Amino acid sequence: MINRKNVAKVAGFGAAATVALGLLSTGAANADTFVPLPGGEIVKTLSDGTVVTVRLTGESANISPSMGATPVHRNAWVSGSASATISDGSSAAGGKIFPGYTVGCQVNIAGGGVNGGAGGTVDYSNGQNVKPNVSANTGGNLSLGPGQAKSFYVLDQETADDYGQESHKKRNRFKGNSGSVTWADETIGLSGCGGYAQARAFVSVEVETANVITWVTLWGQPFSLG
Repeated sequence: MINRKNVAKVAGFGAAATVALGLLSTGAANADTFVPLPGGEIVKTLSDGTVVTVRLTGESANISPSMGATPVHRNAWVSGSASATISDGSSAAGGKIFPGYTVGCQVNIAGGGVNGGAGGTVDYSNGQNVKPNVSANTGGNLSLGPGQAKSFYVLDQETADDYGQESHKKRNRFKGNSGSVTWADETIGLSGCGGYAQARAFVSVEVETANVITWVTLWGQPFSLG
């Protein structure tokens, strides 16, 4: 004789196991994706003979399912280190390091130029002597439509100005011939982009010597936000 209570218990266990497996599968599909990035290096000789070396090292991105849980949302946490070295045979006055990211929605940010309706113009010019036109505030919570790009700086250093008021700086200033800065788990939160999205790190360095004040920019490798 079949015990219907036992059958019900077995069936119930099977259903619960199916639900559990379904949840596990969903979690696996939505797991974070760690993307190691190669960083880079650029060496530029200035008009007065000064040699500037800019490096991007330890670069990575952790792509995460968006809390918005819709195709128009993206989340990523990015990390890296930037350094600058000035070699001119004498003591350099120093410089400023501006690390940041350019994010694009359905636009190629791998080369040439990016004309972003939301973020001004990024002219790569072979990666040298370029200061990105950054129109976003510090922080990577961006809203972009198709064909738009925006750049932002990752640093937000709070200091007092000459009048004692709160001031925010987007650079790390150094004196002498070298300086560096590191950032970890900076957020890129993108909304409004229904197509493919990419991001790309940049490190802009303002160099100051006895004879020259100029910019040198290093671009990292583009990576997909999904």
